[in-house]
Amino acid sequence: MIELLELEEDWDEEKAASSEDERVERMRMTLGKKQEPMRVDKFLMNCVEGATRNKIQQALDDGSILVNGKAVKSNYKVKPLDEIVIFETRPSELNEVIPENLPLNIVFEDETLMVLNKAAGMVVHPGCGNYSGTLVNGLAGYLQSEQVDIESLPRVGLVHRIDKDTSGLVVVAKTERAMSDLAAQFKKHTVYRRYIALVWGDMEQDEGTIEGHVGRNLRFRKIMDVFPDGEQGKHAITHYKVLERFNYVTLIELRLETGRTHQIRVHMQHKGHPLFNDATYGGDRIVKGTIFSKYKQFVENCFKLLPRQALHAKELGFKHPESGEWIQFSSDLPIDMQTVIEKWRTYTKAIIKT
Repeated sequence: MIELLELEEDWDEEKAASSEDERVERMRMTLGKKQEPMRVDKFLMNCVEGATRNKIQQALDDGSILVNGKAVKSNYKVKPLDEIVIFETRPSELNEVIPENLPLNIVFEDETLMVLNKAAGMVVHPGCGNYSGTLVNGLAGYLQSEQVDIESLPRVGLVHRIDKDTSGLVVVAKTERAMSDLAAQFKKHTVYRRYIALVWGDMEQDEGTIEGHVGRNLRFRKIMDVFPDGEQGKHAITHYKVLERFNYVTLIELRLETGRTHQIRVHMQHKGHPLFNDATYGGDRIVKGTIFSKYKQFVENCFKLLPRQALHAKELGFKHPESGEWIQFSSDLPIDMQTVIEKWRTYTKAIIKT
């Protein structure tokens, strides 16, 4: 059994003492108390997305993988509470935020912060495999004409994130002071965040609360999992309310009390109602409905119209870092979600008539 006590990605830059290139810490993990002995190369192949035996072997050979602060060979066997750090060495220019002229939907801006309506499909920050075309690249390009230190992005600018295929509102700090103040508000859970989602199944209750620690899946690091007993992950609370029912799917609003990675998606999957067309958490197949071919075709057409999870960050509210005034913003549902919701609405009415 592979057990991770803690695993996080770190995209801060670090200078390599013996190289002109940047040595970047890509991942750090601490193994759980019940971790079974396993070769480190086999362990990393099982828990690191996209890893191959050759890549891991090369990284071990050149000292880019450390266990408890020391380089190890591939036959080293991991044990409970081992700390593993993975570094990546790449040219320094890849670590810089490259300003790009990208379309940005700016909802609000002043000298302190910006609120943007992010489109689905846009990655928030540069990372492995996404060095361009991200929201941060677009912000750097936009802010280049202003007296803002774009080199501080993404460390300063990003206060929070939403997934690549989730649309909706994001706040970006333009100063260190704003960053510190907004980060504190998120930590205290005083920021108001309301999402709209289409989920599989007919929700049992009109409203309720989902609680369950959210943490990395013990086998597959790319996805999250819910640990009801609280032995793994971090405490997470999601409040939901039904807006409209369509027999086999339900339109709901969700309010986050905490902000864990994939919180809404994994909480809804845990409750048995994965988000419509969420490929990561089992929503990209028919979860509820009939066996008729016409129904299958209807769902497949909806998937084509909405090729991502049906989740939109609709409302965002917080105290302004400078004035202390409460400000709140709202964004319309994107066309892809509107279209699919209307199709389900029409489909449900047709069922009732028959």
